[in-house]
Amino acid sequence: MKLNNRTKISYPGRATASALFVALQFAAAHTAHAQVSALAQHTVSQATPASAAGAVKITPPNAAAVLGCMARAEFVHFDRPLLHTMRRLEDGQPLTIVAIGSSSTAGAGATSPEASYPSRLAIELRAKFPGHEISVFNRGVDGEETDNMMARFASDVMAAHPQLVLWQIGTNSVLRDHPLGSHNVELREGIEELKNSGTDVVLIDPQFAPAVLAKSETPGMVEQIALAAKEENVDLFRRFAVMRDWHDVQHLSFDTFVSPDHLHMNDWSYACVAKLLGTAIAEAATRPIAAASVHPNVLSTNAVVP
Repeated sequence: MKLNNRTKISYPGRATASALFVALQFAAAHTAHAQVSALAQHTVSQATPASAAGAVKITPPNAAAVLGCMARAEFVHFDRPLLHTMRRLEDGQPLTIVAIGSSSTAGAGATSPEASYPSRLAIELRAKFPGHEISVFNRGVDGEETDNMMARFASDVMAAHPQLVLWQIGTNSVLRDHPLGSHNVELREGIEELKNSGTDVVLIDPQFAPAVLAKSETPGMVEQIALAAKEENVDLFRRFAVMRDWHDVQHLSFDTFVSPDHLHMNDWSYACVAKLLGTAIAEAATRPIAAASVHPNVLSTNAVVP
């Protein structure tokens, strides 16, 4: 199944980065099924302010709430500013985002294409960047690995001329017990190809789900992707750590955020990931940096953040 849907949005005002982080207490739903059904029924969250430090409760941008969507602050912060995205927004030009990956980008486990994380991300960015025209393309294909995605870069990524690419990788490689060494070479080649095309790059690592955890290479894959992001100077959305925190720290059951196949995400987790990712994107695209670093003639991914 290949979902190449495009979401196009127009908005009337702009939110500031300072409003993105609000500390609230985690309000758990009575059961996992109650949390998932709340999303489908568009119920508004009634979470109360918290005293717990280091946690971020994401406020829903519209009537569709994601109850209990919570993550540590470092999980909604990118190490590097998104300079191409930033310049596009500051110039008031249309922003194009491409999400490329495998089944968890395509939306396997969701009840509809509209519940996939790219579709939900479009909704999040509408609230954060009013007045801007934003297009989000879903280029996820079930079962693909890193080399398959790279083969589609020209047609499915570069052809859209994006300012931001979200690249979800690693899961299918570990599920098929493929060696980490060869994957590392492909990953770094892919990152360089994307960077050379003139786009911001955010990597997304594997999901924390029973079928993935059963594989011995999973910890190594997560570490490999983090190291590649650091050394290649691109950002990383730590999906594995976010979902592990849901389970190990917040004590959510796998039924809350993993579909019955024990592998894919569900409506609740896709929506929550989109909220957290949208927050990270908005902060990194509005972060104060040296003025010269965003000048069209000197745009650099090595800008110094004060």
